[in-house]
Amino acid sequence: MVARIKDVRDVLEPGQTLTLHGWVRTRRDSKQGLSFIELNDGSCLGNLQIIVEGTTEGFEDQQKHITTGASLEVTGELKESPGKGQRVELHATKIVVLGSADPETYPLQKKRHTFEYLREIAHLRPRSNTFGAIARVRNAASAAIHNFFQSRHFLYVHTPIITTSDCEGAGQMFRVTTLDLARIAQIQTEIDYAQDFFGKAASLTVSGQLEAEIYATSTGPCYTFGPTFRAENSNTTRHLAEFWMVEPEIPFFDLQANMELAEEFIKYVISHVLETCAEDMDFFNQRIEKTVLETLKNIVDHDFERIPYTTAVEILEKADRKWEFPVQWGHDLQSEHERYLTEEHFKKPIILFDYPRTIKPFYMRCNEDGKTVRAMDVLVPRIGEIIGGSQREERLDVLEARMKECHLDPEDYWWYLDLRRFGTVPHAGFGLGFERLIQLLTGMQNIRDCIPFPRTPKNAEF
Repeated sequence: MVARIKDVRDVLEPGQTLTLHGWVRTRRDSKQGLSFIELNDGSCLGNLQIIVEGTTEGFEDQQKHITTGASLEVTGELKESPGKGQRVELHATKIVVLGSADPETYPLQKKRHTFEYLREIAHLRPRSNTFGAIARVRNAASAAIHNFFQSRHFLYVHTPIITTSDCEGAGQMFRVTTLDLARIAQIQTEIDYAQDFFGKAASLTVSGQLEAEIYATSTGPCYTFGPTFRAENSNTTRHLAEFWMVEPEIPFFDLQANMELAEEFIKYVISHVLETCAEDMDFFNQRIEKTVLETLKNIVDHDFERIPYTTAVEILEKADRKWEFPVQWGHDLQSEHERYLTEEHFKKPIILFDYPRTIKPFYMRCNEDGKTVRAMDVLVPRIGEIIGGSQREERLDVLEARMKECHLDPEDYWWYLDLRRFGTVPHAGFGLGFERLIQLLTGMQNIRDCIPFPRTPKNAEF
């Protein structure tokens, strides 16, 4: 039988004959003529020890190619291991080198590499312990997200990557065009997008929310899970140009129900990852961030505190702390403020709501005070904001007024306004940045290490 190392280490019993495929992590030879190969196939953090005798079929002819990084096919008998830290080992009866790796030039030698260096070899970094574990956690978190919504009868909607509307109104969008912009710049000052492929200016999406509202107000609760893009020139540990967003949208929901769903969602995903990726999570807790398990269990075990934005500002103003960014009502909270509230003041996750309307997008429902909107942000220790959401503005006249207030042309959003003209309903939703969630789960400091191939200013390699 052909097996994966995870099953061999955890499930299969000694005495079976099986075939494994994988890559050599290390090899050492004994004076007794035995070779000990540590093989890994990416299915789990741990390796499987392969015992190879000098008489093993294929070994004599290929042993010089069995070096770190080489890929092998190994057939043998599974036996109990006398060594500590491993339940079984494979005694090889046949070994085949499928692909050699030059030991002089192979970039992943057995030593600690910096994350900066590993970003330069993103095509090989999944073979390292850290990035193999991150890949498995991403996989488990993705499965948990789909399980959460599917078990609650949400419809999975694929929203477009190319769009003609700016959901956030910030203007930081990547333009998509087939026009020869260099030639146009030589002969005219303005670009006529009527001549472009789509007949108008188009960009990569910053959010699937507006399109998700179409389905939420037609087929019921739905969610999107896909890539989004922002042309924000931020070279920080918290920003990516391309990242994945999870965005549920629910009809007949208000802000209170939205907050309850967001809390339930976060706890479900974390619990699933802790259960299914225990070995990887122990690795992150030991090697990356020694408080990651404590932080995650704190989130799962506590009810989220819920306070208005105004109350949060008052708490921050009274704090015995000198802020890098001064606290003022009407301004967005910064990471230092969010972490103080979650890590020092409340010592648990919190949900802030009722933000000033001047710092939030046009689609959020206005409160009766005329100053705030029914927005919410979920803040967690060590990360800060991980979810942002709101009850949507379902009143046509108010929505049109808010668009003009935000300097948007209502005609550009005619279809979005139609959702309010024809059978409008209260509805709400939120967005979760998937890579921000992976940061929380793994303890990684730089968000560029939480996505397989990071896209950042001046970097689009691989």
